[in-house]
Amino acid sequence: MGSKWRKVKLALGMNTCLFVPQTLEDSSSSTARLSDSVSLSTGHGSNRRPTTPTPSSSGLRLSFTGSKSSSKKTCAICLATMKPGQGHAIFTAECSHSFHFHCITSNVKHGNQVCPICRAKWKEIPFQSPASDLSHGRSRINPVGWPQDDAWMTVLRRLPSPRLDASRQISSIFHAPEPVVFDDDEVLDHQPEIAEKTTSANEAFDKNSTGTIDIKTYTEVSAVPRSASHDNFNVLIQLKAPVTIERQDSNRNLTESPPVPQNSRAPVDLVTVLDVSGSMAGTKLALLKRAMGFVIENLGPSDRLSVIAFSSTARRLFPLRQMTDTGRQQALQAVNSLISNCGTNIAEGLKKGAKVLVDRKWKNPVCSIILLSDGQDTYTVGGPVGSHAQTRYQSLLPISTRRNNGEGLQIPVHAFGFGADHDAASMHSISEISGGTFSFIEAEGVIQDAFAQCIGGLLSVVVQELQVRVQCVHPNLELSSIKAGSYRTSTLSDRRIGFIDVGDMYAEEERNFLVTINIPVGCSNDDMTLLKFRCAYKDPVTKEMLTMEEDREVKIQRPEVTGELVVSMEVDRQRNRLHAAEAMAEARVSAERGDLVGAVSALESCHRVLSETPSARAGDRLCVALCAELKEMQERMANRQVYEASGRAYVLSGLSSHSWQRATARGDSTDSTSLVQAYQTPSMVDMVTRSQTMIFGNPAPQRTLRPAQSFPARSRPR
Repeated sequence: MGSKWRKVKLALGMNTCLFVPQTLEDSSSSTARLSDSVSLSTGHGSNRRPTTPTPSSSGLRLSFTGSKSSSKKTCAICLATMKPGQGHAIFTAECSHSFHFHCITSNVKHGNQVCPICRAKWKEIPFQSPASDLSHGRSRINPVGWPQDDAWMTVLRRLPSPRLDASRQISSIFHAPEPVVFDDDEVLDHQPEIAEKTTSANEAFDKNSTGTIDIKTYTEVSAVPRSASHDNFNVLIQLKAPVTIERQDSNRNLTESPPVPQNSRAPVDLVTVLDVSGSMAGTKLALLKRAMGFVIENLGPSDRLSVIAFSSTARRLFPLRQMTDTGRQQALQAVNSLISNCGTNIAEGLKKGAKVLVDRKWKNPVCSIILLSDGQDTYTVGGPVGSHAQTRYQSLLPISTRRNNGEGLQIPVHAFGFGADHDAASMHSISEISGGTFSFIEAEGVIQDAFAQCIGGLLSVVVQELQVRVQCVHPNLELSSIKAGSYRTSTLSDRRIGFIDVGDMYAEEERNFLVTINIPVGCSNDDMTLLKFRCAYKDPVTKEMLTMEEDREVKIQRPEVTGELVVSMEVDRQRNRLHAAEAMAEARVSAERGDLVGAVSALESCHRVLSETPSARAGDRLCVALCAELKEMQERMANRQVYEASGRAYVLSGLSSHSWQRATARGDSTDSTSLVQAYQTPSMVDMVTRSQTMIFGNPAPQRTLRPAQSFPARSRPR
């Protein structure tokens, strides 16, 4: 009977609350904790139910001993039996339904203020409030997934009367059928329905406007003798995005939403596509909900969020809504309704997520998709993982998510592979095709920090549609190559003019591109102008196209004789980055062929070369980080089992980071002091710090990280 009742509840979506797994320590100490709690019942041990539910506390019962009838009940949240004598308090709501007290308080904590069974709205709710840490004089909270704090007290809070628009009722969001067209997005203030197409970068090059991007150039060496030629001469173009978001004082409480003026940054349309397959059950789903709660709380009232959940199929749980107080509450309830079941259909989830952004009636300047999955898509993608993943996904991804298609909306997908069982090759391909990043979340405890790093960037976009034009000045020069990683480059037929399509940049983010040319013999002048370039981009707030006032020129000296020349440290640093990325890509190809010895050899060879470069001898931080990362990759290619479990994902997240010059989560670290986080921007660091800081302003305790693995006792359908 219990089994049948469990299946019925799953089918009806009755276990829609956050499940917080308890440790043995929790179970043994729960009685002691609750003995200090405020009594909420006027009739302890009674199993009578009120004939008419009332808003008073007499209709709410907290039973410490249970009763004969309660011994046969099952908690609709955790699906465990509610038996007396197990140290679990039983909470009976005004609608007469009962739950474990720790289950229902966790449910309320995450925004759910209705009965999980009958959906009745409660006027009084149970919740947990932190007591003081008497030894330090500070308040504490209990992070999901860590042992509970013995200082918690049980209290009751009366809910204020809701003031919700009729068009934004919570029940209508959860129960209304999905529309055929997702054009029900919330209206944006002071915007036309569809913004007209703005001036292109090529057209903007001819306009006389002032750009604010900081631009620097460096040549490999400062001079080349007139009688000598120099093939593959490197010129570095370094771009740094402006600062338009107010940097807060370092003493600001980072757990609070940053006091950023309303129009100081571009608002975002964000769609989260979340895996809720059977393998996400338990701790992983709980931590995902916690991470989504952090995202919701840090979006501004002009930002909009939509939530897509997928398992065997995909469903839009929450339409594109502004994150006002009401919007946040509704979004939290949508996230809290997530339950795990069935298989993994990533492609279907992506299609639905892209449809939300394509069909929307109104548009914020920045849009993106966050995709998280812990499994492999067996519904729409077949064949082995590895180097053919991009070919397999190219035909499945919606056109709108593909970059460089030359027309229409382009939606970057920032993919997060969770745990040891996800399809890293396919997730990396999804991000690469769309222009997003791929992050590897190895330890389950850092999922929130990984999300924080991502949205720290998305909420600071200051440059869009950036394009760099490079032109040879000297008549005998041609462009040999433009090394730009994953960014698209193109050259005209005469190879004297080239373009780099950079796209979006976050505040204070840097991009470095190496242009190589062949310098000929002979020059009658003491100096030689090699290149000139300029940038054009769109301001996402004003939607205005901006360009540099005038072309920047790059020159070198051409004396008769040169002394000992010093290699530019900036150019050497970027050559090392490109060399390391090439070695990683080569090692990955060898590993996918089964040649782990060859893969390790490629990484060792690169490490040896890097360690002898001028920047390495000077202790350059990026070079030190690259060497440490190469060593880490060698360890993760020790044998086939290690490579399959974490090596492939670690290498691909590194490739994603270096090819885009953008921070990704890698392994179990998003710490801003980590050497692999060379591309973190100040906005990213601030957001990760906020994630790692307690809600009451206290630093988070040191976390014991463990790999995100599925429960072995539970079957994991795909």
